[in-house]
Amino acid sequence: MHHPSFAFRVAALLGALPLLAAAPSHAAGPACFPPQSLAARAGEEIVQPHPKSEPVTLPELTLAPAKPVPAALRGSIRRVDLPAGQKLVALTFDLCEASAETSGYDGALVDYLRAQDIPATFFGGGKWLMSHPERAAQLIADPAFEMGNHTWSHANLTVRTGEAMRRQVDDADIAFSLRRRDAAARACPLANVPQRPDLFRFPYGSCSAESLNYVNDTGHLAIQWDVDSGDPAFLGAKVMAEAMGRQIRPGSIVLMHANGRGKHTAEALRLLIPALRAKGYRFVTVSELLAAGRPVIADTCYSLKPGDTRVYDEAARSGKRILGPR
Repeated sequence: MHHPSFAFRVAALLGALPLLAAAPSHAAGPACFPPQSLAARAGEEIVQPHPKSEPVTLPELTLAPAKPVPAALRGSIRRVDLPAGQKLVALTFDLCEASAETSGYDGALVDYLRAQDIPATFFGGGKWLMSHPERAAQLIADPAFEMGNHTWSHANLTVRTGEAMRRQVDDADIAFSLRRRDAAARACPLANVPQRPDLFRFPYGSCSAESLNYVNDTGHLAIQWDVDSGDPAFLGAKVMAEAMGRQIRPGSIVLMHANGRGKHTAEALRLLIPALRAKGYRFVTVSELLAAGRPVIADTCYSLKPGDTRVYDEAARSGKRILGPR
């Protein structure tokens, strides 16, 4: 089961349920979509400017009620401490899309995950989910994957406050609900897919006390990372794979991108995944990782060490954009 409910995960984290002994094997992608529609398409990974004259809008939709995150799980989840002998790792992929762009979709990356039967967690920006309706529905319906919220337009939620901050969270939930509805219209099995995402990732690894509380109050576990692939930079597949291989340890959450902003990410995975398997690692979704041990939680957000997102915060306040968003 790769889409545990929120209640299941909380129960597991509190010790009421055991981790499933082994992740099940899945067919290569959701069966409710024809295989040819799942395959990568040339050029769809390319990031394009978004015309100002074509704003992305949302229909009216009432969100499903959300239960606030319990006190024991509130904060910024960095990784998971696992029982001795368990070698699990969660690969995560951001699908960011800022207001001025239409991001891509790294079909080669997703094809490789499916071919290798690798569970993964995607964090979809609401605008990305609206710009890529078919791809979003495919990912949501895939039993090997899960989807979390990554704000509406990759906004810095240290700088955004009040209603502007809340809309970034809520509108991405609405977009997810719409794409889930699309998958349901195709008769995709969605019993284990929540009505609104219960995972969330802060853009740039940056949050304020206000935004972190709001994310938790609206039922989202705030999932950050302890291993950053650095894939927006042109590091090369071999350098990235070797660096991630050195940093990953049991319980790691790894940050990558699947929206065309990751450079050589698919190629790096072809090196990283066999190397980790050779070391005895098993790949799981973030939800499965959380259910397997005790999450390591910080009371604030950061990329790899406290204070290191200040450059992104200052850029957001000044209106500048830093390429290669996290």
